[in-house]
Amino acid sequence: MQIDRRQLLAASAALAALPVRAAPAVSPTTRALYERSMVIDALAGPGSQNGEGGGAVLNPREIADVRASGVTACNVTVSAVGNGPTTFEETVGNIGYLNNEIARHPDVLMKVRTSSDLKAAKASGRLGMIYGLQDSALLGGDLERVRTFDDLGVRIMQPTYNLRNLAGDGATEPANGGLSRFGFALVGELNKRRMLVDFAHAGQRVMAEGIKASTRPCAITHSGCRALTDHPRNTPDAEMKLLADKGGVIGIYFMPYLRVSGQQRAADVIAHIEHAVKIAGEDHVGLGTDGTISGVDLTPEFRKKFAEANAARKAAGIAAPNENDDVFLFAPEYNDPRRFETLAGDLLARGWSTTRIEKILGANFARLFGEVWG
Repeated sequence: MQIDRRQLLAASAALAALPVRAAPAVSPTTRALYERSMVIDALAGPGSQNGEGGGAVLNPREIADVRASGVTACNVTVSAVGNGPTTFEETVGNIGYLNNEIARHPDVLMKVRTSSDLKAAKASGRLGMIYGLQDSALLGGDLERVRTFDDLGVRIMQPTYNLRNLAGDGATEPANGGLSRFGFALVGELNKRRMLVDFAHAGQRVMAEGIKASTRPCAITHSGCRALTDHPRNTPDAEMKLLADKGGVIGIYFMPYLRVSGQQRAADVIAHIEHAVKIAGEDHVGLGTDGTISGVDLTPEFRKKFAEANAARKAAGIAAPNENDDVFLFAPEYNDPRRFETLAGDLLARGWSTTRIEKILGANFARLFGEVWG
C-alpha cells in the first residue's frame, strides 16, 4: 500500500480561505541577511497542510505565501511511497501536476535542474521546484526507470523510505540490513546521471554503505541528530561525519522526531542545528523542514483530518514513533511562510555569524547541488 504525504495532507480540504499569515517582526539586520541569502528548504513544497484548495491546484493564499516566503528553492516530493501496482503511474501524474502549476504561475514558480536554475530562481524572486523521489520502490527493480525520471526532471532520489524495499532497509526496519546488490547498482546509476542520492529515511547501515559507495557527495535532506534524540529517523554522529567528510549536507527538519515525546519547538530545532554543526561542520548543515511553505491553522477541521492522516500512515505501516494526533508537523514559533527568516534572527541572537547563517539557510545545499548536478 502506498500513502503519499501530500495526498494525506491534501485530504484535509474544505476550509474557507484565510488571510496570509503575517510573519513576526524582524530586525533590519536579519531582514537584510535573509533577503541576500540563497534560501533552500531541502524537503518542502508550496501549499498548505490545511489544504483549502482540495489539493487540485494551488489556491491564491498558497501562491501569496510562496511570494511572501523568500524561499529560493525547495526539494518537492513527487513520488508516491511503497510498492503498490500504480505507484509509478501516480508519481508520473504528480510530476504532471507540478508542471501544470509552474505553467499556471510562471512568475512565481520554476523548475530547477541545474545550479544555473537556482541562480535564476534567486535573481527572479521565483520559487525553484526541485523534483525529488522519497522511495525507489516505484522503480520495480528496473534501473531504466531512473532514466525516465531523469528525463522528467527529477534531480534527487532516496533509495528507501521507512520500510524495507529492493534497495535496502529504511529507518524503521529493526533488522537494519544494508544496501542490496540492487541498492548499490542504484547508487551507481544515480551517480552516473548526476542525480543527488538522498539517505533521509534510510537505515543506519544503508546510510553508511551508500555514502561510502557513492562517487559523488550525498545528502540527508531532512533528519535530526540521533545523539540528541534516539529516534530511528534521526542520523547518528558517525554517519553525519561520514556524509560531511565526503562533501555532503544534512538538512535539519522541524518534525516531531526532534523530541522523544511532545510538541517540538524552536529550541529543539536550534539544538539539533547546533549539534549537527558541531559534528559535521558549518559547511555541511542546512534545513529541510518536511513541511509546507504556508503555515498551519489549528482549526477543529484540521485536527480531525490530521488524526485521520496519522491513522492512515499507521495502517500502511509507514509511520514513525512520535506521530501522534496532538503533536503537529511544525515548530509553533516557525509556523508562517517566512519561518527561515525568524530562525535566522534567532541564530543571530545566539551570536552566530552572518556567514554561518547564510550557509545554513541554503548556501551549503546550493554548493552541493552544483557539485552533483553540474
